[in-house]
Amino acid sequence: MIRSSRTPLLVLSLLALAACGKGEQTSAATKSLPFNGDSALSYARQTVAFGPRIPGTEAAKKTGDWITARLRAKADTVIEQQWTHTTVKGEKLPLRNILARFRPNEKNRVLYVTHWDTRAKADSDPDPSKRGLPFDGANDGASGVGLFLALADELKHAPPNVGVDLLLVDGEDWGTFGPPDVDVLIGSEFFATHLPEPGYKPLFGVLFDMIGDKELLINQEVNSINAAPEVVQRVWNAAKELGYESTFVPTPGYTVTDDHVPLNKAGLRVIDVIDLDYPNAEASRAGTSYHHATGDTMDKISAKSLKIVGDVALSLVR
Repeated sequence: MIRSSRTPLLVLSLLALAACGKGEQTSAATKSLPFNGDSALSYARQTVAFGPRIPGTEAAKKTGDWITARLRAKADTVIEQQWTHTTVKGEKLPLRNILARFRPNEKNRVLYVTHWDTRAKADSDPDPSKRGLPFDGANDGASGVGLFLALADELKHAPPNVGVDLLLVDGEDWGTFGPPDVDVLIGSEFFATHLPEPGYKPLFGVLFDMIGDKELLINQEVNSINAAPEVVQRVWNAAKELGYESTFVPTPGYTVTDDHVPLNKAGLRVIDVIDLDYPNAEASRAGTSYHHATGDTMDKISAKSLKIVGDVALSLVR
């Protein structure tokens, strides 16, 4: 995914938060739900253990098979969308979206989205000599997989009040983010034109991306504010009710080109819950971020962060 700069308003808001609001909640959520952050972290670790999930590789095939098998044991229905994408360079990429459905006959539905692939090269690594290397994608990809598999455990144990669709898309990070964007967001583009049934229209959708960072701080993504402000409000209100407003900060952040963009163009109201400053804003400004870098490893993500996001996701469907 690609971003633009933060607004000056955000800097001022964060300074105000640090001065007067940070002390409001340094403890666990006041209404914590049974989401298991340790399980989510374990699932992320198992995902990373297969190797970089680059489309067309054996590691990607094995990871996709494992994710599908895990979800078939939990969900009411699992749909695999498999196709071959031809890149602008003529490469043939075998891709797979995985859709796990809970209460599939329920008309009122919520769509959750994450991507499970990794970028082919660590082209933003602080060390130029490493920019041609593959990388683990512990936060950028595996954290979302861990979140979704742990969510599936909970939804199996206690069915949701609405229908829930967990969509894991492939090929998010393959090509070049522009403008123009070339061979990126491939799985979400495919899903947007191959919906699971005619007239598919969830009540709302949430994309979860890079949500395992140990220094988690999630601002409101600008494309999301513009496309579905009521969904942004719903999610941040849920976080506040759980006592997580120091993590889900209600101020504008980056403008991000991510998997919610093609879904919104298709008429689905989907927002992006993402922390692009990895591990923090200072690292991003200094050019030492772990985003699209070999430093995106398991030691950089935490069960605590996954627990926070999992609690919010679970509360929205309970």
